[in-house]
Amino acid sequence: MDLQLHGKTALVSGSTLGIGAAIASTLAREGATVIVNGRTQERVDEAVSRITGEIPNAQLRGAAGDLSIEAGVDAMAKEFPNVDILVNNLGAFEAKPFFDITDADWLLMWEKNVMSGVRLSRHYMRGMLDRNWGRVIFISSEAGLNLSRNTVHYGVTKTAVLGLSRALAELTVGTAVTVNAVLPSDTRTEATAAWIEGVAKKKGVGAAEVEKEYFEKTRPSSLIRRFAEPAEVAALVAFVASPLSAITNGAALRAEGGIIHSIG
Repeated sequence: MDLQLHGKTALVSGSTLGIGAAIASTLAREGATVIVNGRTQERVDEAVSRITGEIPNAQLRGAAGDLSIEAGVDAMAKEFPNVDILVNNLGAFEAKPFFDITDADWLLMWEKNVMSGVRLSRHYMRGMLDRNWGRVIFISSEAGLNLSRNTVHYGVTKTAVLGLSRALAELTVGTAVTVNAVLPSDTRTEATAAWIEGVAKKKGVGAAEVEKEYFEKTRPSSLIRRFAEPAEVAALVAFVASPLSAITNGAALRAEGGIIHSIG
């Protein structure tokens, strides 16, 4: 399927590793010019080199900067004033007991998971609406609907992202601009792989056994009973970014393997 992304420019925040890197790679493979973002030039250069190695004809731009702060977003907007597709992927995760979460922890999580998307959308949506075409995609999480007592501040910010996405979609009435959220869950990112290997080594078992036990004991409602691959999440994001997804707007699209029981 041709997703008709040739000639489109996409900014993927936090795209040097994990789901963000997979999204950048998938969009580039589909013909979009992709702005790869990370906090340091070294990480951006590594990501660009890796993607180019996989996709020799990839059209990539590197943009180092911290998009969780206002100055970082301002610098990005100055260097790249307009994009057709904005993927608000930047985020942080932390597991911590509620009573140990400080105000500083809350504020840091809020800046990364919510305000980065607020600021980027505030800038780039104006141009999309003026040109009457654009895609804004928020990477939320299954945790935004299925909140856990061990990740309260993370889950609450991901719930906020769902509200933000829907509210911004209301600004697109009658236009060819859409705003949607994608909700991944347990995904085999670099951090996840390292965690699995660490547990396997500690227990003296194989990584496959650790994964099997995790889904049996911690995620028994999962229908796929495995970690999603970043590329699988990226495939959904790429479709939502496409002109082919014109009637998908204001939606919260699940990519969580059926962990959530409800059908709504």
